[in-house]
Amino acid sequence: MNLSLLDWVALGSFLLFLGLLLSPFLRKNRLWGAAVTPLASIIGSGFLVAAPLLYYAVGDLAVLAMAAIVILAYLVGEAIRFNILYAEPIIYKVPHKDRLEVFLTDLERFSNLVLAFAYVISVAFYLRLFSAFVFSGFFERNPLLETLLTTALLLFIGIAGFLKGLDFLEFLERYAVAINLSVIFATLTTLFVYDLQTGFVLRGEVKPITFETLQILAGILLIVQGFETAKYLGDKYTPTERIKGMKLAQWISGFVYVSFILLVTPLFYLLDENPVLDETAIIALTAAVSLVLSYLIRTGPLASQFSASVADTIAAGGLVNAETHGRISARTGYLLVALIDVVLVWSLNIFEIIAYASKAFAFYYLLQTLIALLVAYKNRKWGRAALFFSLVWVLAFITVFGKSAE
Repeated sequence: MNLSLLDWVALGSFLLFLGLLLSPFLRKNRLWGAAVTPLASIIGSGFLVAAPLLYYAVGDLAVLAMAAIVILAYLVGEAIRFNILYAEPIIYKVPHKDRLEVFLTDLERFSNLVLAFAYVISVAFYLRLFSAFVFSGFFERNPLLETLLTTALLLFIGIAGFLKGLDFLEFLERYAVAINLSVIFATLTTLFVYDLQTGFVLRGEVKPITFETLQILAGILLIVQGFETAKYLGDKYTPTERIKGMKLAQWISGFVYVSFILLVTPLFYLLDENPVLDETAIIALTAAVSLVLSYLIRTGPLASQFSASVADTIAAGGLVNAETHGRISARTGYLLVALIDVVLVWSLNIFEIIAYASKAFAFYYLLQTLIALLVAYKNRKWGRAALFFSLVWVLAFITVFGKSAE
């Protein structure tokens, strides 16, 4: 098989980034460790789905829409970072001084309950999708075998987390994230060289902004969801480390999403020939650029679904530990999540109820921003209060009207 220049660029950049991401320096770096879990949760195969969805919604304005979504997600992250620094000391202290502190505690517990529901569904969904990718890519589809593989993966993650703890789950997650990010950066590098060769010609169209457009864009915010997982790593990381880790994860993921949309835009016109709005559309586009890249990008969904499922299991275990004030350890929480998900994958259609999980994530962000607003008001931080007040209305719109990107 004769490889083109773009094939060599794809292969070389994948190996280069994989070596960097698995280097001892990053493996021992606590900031990177704190960033890996939120990064794994943010960057899933959603980055593949975002491109066709944005093209469908706004055409060649996709990169501007993606930049706006990334900025909005960062501002929502700012509300959660504010809560780590200012709300947690109020919520987790005993006794509380006044009714506002009691109300904030109740609101936090309710938001965590909402998030726990979303996490449980998401972990089952990610691994069910992982199994579907395995069988559709390498074997014949078999619902029973896919469910058995999903069950085996759930039990592996749950039991490994229970026996080995957070460090081992982060070890698994780090390798899955390294593979996924290496595929992503290889994709960005190859598309960049391709665009240089072709002159970055836009052949699509700019589509009008309608109410349905806003609904779709609101749903795409949930594709970049996952940064909140940093909030539930208090078992290992300090508040400062969790805040820095969340920021780093959002910076990296924001760069990935915006750069990918920018670089793939010259290929958008090909989507008119393949109207399916899923990750297979992007696989078809990359095949037109590089054969090696089209194979690499097929491995991305496997690594991304596994890393995202581990990330959400970690966060769910940390949430259980925080809500029970340490009576149930994070390790036991990992196992509980896995066992609940085993029941779910055998009794319910995960693909049908993921829409409810997406709404739950949006509602969780709304509740967390409301907590940040009240704490900012209590501490007389008027600038932050004005920001969070504005975000509350935006998130209320997303919760009610957003279309599930899943």
